[in-house]
Amino acid sequence: MGKLADLFYRWKESKRFLGKGESDLDNISKLIPNREAWEKRKEIIRNGILRGANLDPLPEKTPLHPVIHSSREYEGYKVENVYFESIPGFYVTGSLYQPLDPPKSLPLLLKPHGHLKNKRYKEDNQTLSAMFARMGVRVFTWDMIGYADSTQVKHKISSACTLQTWNSTRSLDFLLSSPKGDPERLGMTGGSGGGTQTFLLTAIDERVKFSAPTVMVSSFFFGGCVCESGLPIHKGKEYKTNNAEIAAMAAPRPMLITSVGTDWTRFVPKVEFPFIKNIYCFYDAEDKVENAHFPDETHNYGPSKRQAAYEFFGKYFNLNLDRFRNSDGKIDESPITLEPVSKLKVFNEEHPRPENALESEENILKTLKSLQK
Repeated sequence: MGKLADLFYRWKESKRFLGKGESDLDNISKLIPNREAWEKRKEIIRNGILRGANLDPLPEKTPLHPVIHSSREYEGYKVENVYFESIPGFYVTGSLYQPLDPPKSLPLLLKPHGHLKNKRYKEDNQTLSAMFARMGVRVFTWDMIGYADSTQVKHKISSACTLQTWNSTRSLDFLLSSPKGDPERLGMTGGSGGGTQTFLLTAIDERVKFSAPTVMVSSFFFGGCVCESGLPIHKGKEYKTNNAEIAAMAAPRPMLITSVGTDWTRFVPKVEFPFIKNIYCFYDAEDKVENAHFPDETHNYGPSKRQAAYEFFGKYFNLNLDRFRNSDGKIDESPITLEPVSKLKVFNEEHPRPENALESEENILKTLKSLQK
């Protein structure tokens, strides 16, 4: 396809998608003229998400049995490898970032990642997690199923949404179980598929106090993977929704929506953000929702998007960001040490995957179902 033809195709498709997104949100808006109507609809959608994700009833929360090992210290922060059981025999694997000199009360941040085989190891994920740790935040970032150390099942399985949503819930439990953690300063942020995990968990779990879904909130695109749209979480007998409305379920808790001009979030300033802000108006909290839009940028959690996240969480975590700024006023990420994969590997010869690890999707789901009473 030639350049002009490609541009015309994108323009044509953009118009089509814009119309669909606007129409869907207009129809939803007619159903929720006030806060009372919204609260009722929000509860229907929350129950529908859990039901569609096969998490209704919620499973019993079994002991996590966390193992934290291989601590490494850097300039103002440390990194440790972590694994724990979200259900008996199914392991969440990740990295724990913490300040070297922690305050008496620590803000907490959940950092899910997007779709890339070894995304937890990548520069953007390491940098954001480590920078927040330098600022005085305890950060946990973990593997999507099927990626990096999470190899008990492949990623694209029918139950991916079920398992990842439950892993997010138990990751929140793990972070809250750590000493000095402040449950009133608990945030969550992720890009792309990590953005999906962010607004899904925020929608179903009020313990997430602040959220920043990045390059993912859209009224017409649900995500290109089975872990996002492979189960009927967007539609049930009583409702039909989209990711913009699910993100709005964070209201009135503070939220930063980051969008770009080159993917499905390109209409956020014109379409999705006004809809979401109107939901916040029901609570007189329209100042609690923000949109950082980068019209010329691409689909990633790059430097400018991280800067927006630092400012947002810095405000609500009550952090002193000035001591981390460079001469341009931006947060200086240069002190961060990027670790090789060998150090970030959770399972290795010294720390092998436990022998009770379940080996198939069927066995994992059987165990999960046994916990749903």
